[in-house]
Amino acid sequence: MRERLGDMGYAAGWALVKRLPEPLAVRLFDRIADTVWRRRGKSVLRLESNLRRVRPEASDAELAELTRAGMRTYMRYWCESFRMSTWGRERIAASFEPEHVDRLDQALADGRGVVLALPHMGNWDLAGAWVVVTRVPFTTVAERLKPERLFDRFVAYREGLGMEVLPLTGGAGTLGTLAKRLRAGGLVCLVGDRDLSASGVEVEFIGEATRMPAGPAALAVQTGAALLPVTLWYDGTPVMKGRVHEPVPQPEQGSKREKVAAMTQAMASVWGEGVREHPQDWHMLQRFWLADLEPRAAAAPPAADGSAAGGSEADGSATDGSTADGSAASGAGAAG
Repeated sequence: MRERLGDMGYAAGWALVKRLPEPLAVRLFDRIADTVWRRRGKSVLRLESNLRRVRPEASDAELAELTRAGMRTYMRYWCESFRMSTWGRERIAASFEPEHVDRLDQALADGRGVVLALPHMGNWDLAGAWVVVTRVPFTTVAERLKPERLFDRFVAYREGLGMEVLPLTGGAGTLGTLAKRLRAGGLVCLVGDRDLSASGVEVEFIGEATRMPAGPAALAVQTGAALLPVTLWYDGTPVMKGRVHEPVPQPEQGSKREKVAAMTQAMASVWGEGVREHPQDWHMLQRFWLADLEPRAAAAPPAADGSAAGGSEADGSATDGSTADGSAASGAGAAG
């Protein structure tokens, strides 16, 4: 029953919110965010705890306000996502302003394939739609959700934006298909800042240990594709901002496992700086650092062999930063 109600809720969101006048929709989602923030449920408390690590110098009042702002940008993601299917190409192109997009253009021109990797910041679906509209289509993956109808809704939504969406699990040869797209000079976009399962690569993120998916770096090592980290944020205007960072270099020495670990750490360092700069735009409403896990989950040995395109969970919580959108740690984000 809970799954059915969840599916009905998302269906209602897509059906109703996109028909509201935009100023009304924005005010509605701000009000929802403030209401949820005031109730201080588990997700809000977890976000506040995570932001405390990002901004340890913040006072209690500053941290509370930062968490409130975080809930507002999280709900902005949903408001935009529910409405984006009605946006035309010009609106999508005008709604995102990335810095250093020339790095993406150059990597695509080189013809060796590109992996864009980003954390759960801003609106990765909007960034992905921008890439499709202004550059090239791309391939991504989505983690299966229950009920199956909800997973189908998210896949249809992202395919409607122009993305090729592969299932993270239950699909034949997902990793092989991603590698094939890269070897053909294509673009693969993956959200990759959280994988607390045994297949995750242990990294340091803002001074503490966590695990992130091996997939983005493993694909780059396997295919020779360029690996470009991306960060996203809002600045109080209707236009989302972003930055394409410099390509992560592949180490010349070491085993595949060692190369994947080093490249994943390099991405984590870039993302960490982005989160420090724009903490309110990091949608991490669940446990993230290993120190916060149950002992059994925290003790799981990490791996860096690229056996999964992205992460699954070891702590029983939602797989994609409490967005419940199926993007998981390899999901449907992109940026230019």
